[in-house]
Amino acid sequence: MKCEFDVQMTASSLYDYNMYHTYSGTAGIVGTAVGTLFLILFAAYRQPAYLVAGLVIILYSPVVLYMNSVKQIKLNPVYKNPLHYMLDEEGVTVTAGDESLKVEWDKMIKARATNQSILLYTGPKSAWVFPKKDLGQKRYDVIEMISTHMSSEKVKIRQ
Repeated sequence: MKCEFDVQMTASSLYDYNMYHTYSGTAGIVGTAVGTLFLILFAAYRQPAYLVAGLVIILYSPVVLYMNSVKQIKLNPVYKNPLHYMLDEEGVTVTAGDESLKVEWDKMIKARATNQSILLYTGPKSAWVFPKKDLGQKRYDVIEMISTHMSSEKVKIRQ
């Protein structure tokens, strides 16, 4: 079986990945907990400093992640044109212009899904982002390919 599709990376798709990656890790969870603690302290003691600190801590990451996503889309020439992906029995090949990269299935770290995208991690901090809007009905073929070629412990995708 072989599955091919094109992805036009957008700031929204990159932001979705960045939010998932940040808030599924320890730093995002701890940051949210600390911000929430400050909001609880504000509710209890009515000190405006607690409110300000809580809002800054909770809102800082999403705002910075969005600004970085927009900046990265504008500055990275790879994102100017669609990326072509081909999933086959051996692995995943991505083509951008004249350059091509193939990664075998056993080199993939994990696969996850958000409401907007399927994420295929090629490293601890790097992933290929497959926006569901770009995949259309091929989304189910992509999920099947990933689920077939990666161990079930590495795949957490809900359709």
